[in-house]
Amino acid sequence: MRRHATRPPRRGGSPRRSWTPLGAPPRRSTPWRNARRTCPPATAWRVSGGSSARSTPPTPCAWEDGSSCSAATSGSRHLCSTTTKTRGGFHFHPHRHGIRPWVIALSVAAPVALVVALCCFIVYCCRLRKRHTKKGKVALQEKSTRQFQEDELVWEMEAELSEFSVYEFRQILEATSNFSEENKLGEGGFGPVYKGHFPEGIEIAVKRLDSDSDQGFMEFKNEVELIAKLQHRNLVRLMGCCSQGEEKVLVYEYLPNKSLDFFIFDEDRKVLLDWEKRLAIIVGIAEGLLYLHKHSRLRVIHRDLKPSNILLDSTMNAKISDFGLAKIFSSNNNEGNKTRKVVGTYGYMAPEYASHGLFSVKSDVFSFGVLVLEIISGKKNSHECGAFINLIGYAWQLFEEERWIELVDAALIPSGGSSEMMRSINIALLCVQEDAIDRPTMLDVVAMLSSKTMTLNKPKHPAYYSISSVGNKEASAGTKSCSFNDVTISTITPR
Repeated sequence: MRRHATRPPRRGGSPRRSWTPLGAPPRRSTPWRNARRTCPPATAWRVSGGSSARSTPPTPCAWEDGSSCSAATSGSRHLCSTTTKTRGGFHFHPHRHGIRPWVIALSVAAPVALVVALCCFIVYCCRLRKRHTKKGKVALQEKSTRQFQEDELVWEMEAELSEFSVYEFRQILEATSNFSEENKLGEGGFGPVYKGHFPEGIEIAVKRLDSDSDQGFMEFKNEVELIAKLQHRNLVRLMGCCSQGEEKVLVYEYLPNKSLDFFIFDEDRKVLLDWEKRLAIIVGIAEGLLYLHKHSRLRVIHRDLKPSNILLDSTMNAKISDFGLAKIFSSNNNEGNKTRKVVGTYGYMAPEYASHGLFSVKSDVFSFGVLVLEIISGKKNSHECGAFINLIGYAWQLFEEERWIELVDAALIPSGGSSEMMRSINIALLCVQEDAIDRPTMLDVVAMLSSKTMTLNKPKHPAYYSISSVGNKEASAGTKSCSFNDVTISTITPR
């Protein structure tokens, strides 16, 4: 059987021949280099009947299947004859080159992958929308529940306490001139404090709680439940509140002399507080804490006692304020408690509370001791003093060396009462002892402050007693001024 064929030459190599099994679709062409002999490339093929002619060099060539090409009798063309094997044989198709498999695979895989990706995206969007819808419903339900609790609490206080008032928000806006900056007194733990005037001429202090903070709601609840029910001359008086939508407002009595830190840490204003006034402030704070710890119907631990939370009225009488972090316990609960979230101010927290979250009435005793040392010295505990990292270690070192007079504020030196100053320093160092068991209760503290003849114990090693980086060089130089690197924190979460 002879077949004519013409075919253009293959660029850069030998021509190819395609072989296809009998009864099967065309397969990928087999290159000519698999033949016994590589034939020269053809420049032209022309299919005609049973023979093929091409323009190649005159050398004949043979193929593995028995096909061969030889010079034609006319012109420069060659005749090629093909032999077909009947058993598993192959047919020669000079023009047929099958589609490559990777092209077919890619053509099928790309649309499938696109469809799968689109389905996954649709499923993800549906789940995300469902999750957001669920969260929105839960948040709305919690908000409604919290609003109901607030309203119920306010109604309960108004019905139980005749002196407690519930104000409308427009009354608060009028009293504070729309919370103007001119009336702003300061910034509290969970919101700003403003001065206001009611039409009757009554001056008030308004605390506007942060509407986006859960802690603000907790402070609102604590303040209303505690201060409204606990009445003492050394506790700030809560006159009423306002709860309208997201607005939570607490209304206090206005105290014109601001807070204790406004005086004792200012070089010009500290001279206004002589020793008698400072001692009266110390005794007033102690009596207020004793009422909270023992004489009230609830056991209350303040947990954030510091100079900025001690307000002074027109006669310099001390009043404890800011009960947003306070904890309430039954009167017969004498054991310590533990919390996972430690809140307060660095420098005033007891070591067991700051490190392990353990708090009790002895935690407030420690804060009271730090407060007394600051009142006597006019220095902040969080500052470096002498060779020590804080005021506590500096005071204990001077007391041990019987140089306690160097701790006393220079504004108090000309005045008398040196024995009372020494006793007050001794009491303060008893309150800041490292072990909570060694610290006295506030009942003991009030008794020691009230008596001039009671024998006082020698204080043990205080907490946070550590030498600063300057070492003993400053310690040997005597009394040094405290630095001005004040570092405070509002929240610590122990690991």
